[in-house]
Amino acid sequence: MKIHILTTGGTIDKIYFDQLSEYQVGEPQIGEVLREVHVAIEWEIESILRKDSLELTDEDRAMIRRSVEATSCDRVLVTHGTDTMCETGRLLCGIEGKTIVLTGSLAPAMFKTSDAIFNIGFALACVQILPPGVYIAMNGRVFDPRRSRKNRAANIFEETSGEPDRGAPDRA
Repeated sequence: MKIHILTTGGTIDKIYFDQLSEYQVGEPQIGEVLREVHVAIEWEIESILRKDSLELTDEDRAMIRRSVEATSCDRVLVTHGTDTMCETGRLLCGIEGKTIVLTGSLAPAMFKTSDAIFNIGFALACVQILPPGVYIAMNGRVFDPRRSRKNRAANIFEETSGEPDRGAPDRA
């Protein structure tokens, strides 16, 4: 089984520049994480964007969808910023025959106390065992992007009640 990893930026890939006193999206960090923990499955990484998810446009999301559709792999892991992850997940719904898992982190992967390594490992397990569909793997839980959101105040993802949330903003 081969996993196709698409990177889009977000906090997971952010780096700190002292001279600018701000974070910027840098090189994808997932490859280094997978090598350091000796992941024993076949994987390939394709960096398609380097943006904070709040900066993603409809065109960017369409490009993410096209990239998922274009890969010959039926298992796809997408690293993504957390603020609009559910919105992108909803756009990916309807792609047939693929297991698609989105993950990210609330702190940059290069930080010692980041949740990135845990979320990457969890998402990697999920993409291997879940049936075809679109999922968000965050905080040790699996979410349906149509029925979830990021709770910014609590810094977690949570389920929403009732019918699928197909277009509400993800910003709490």
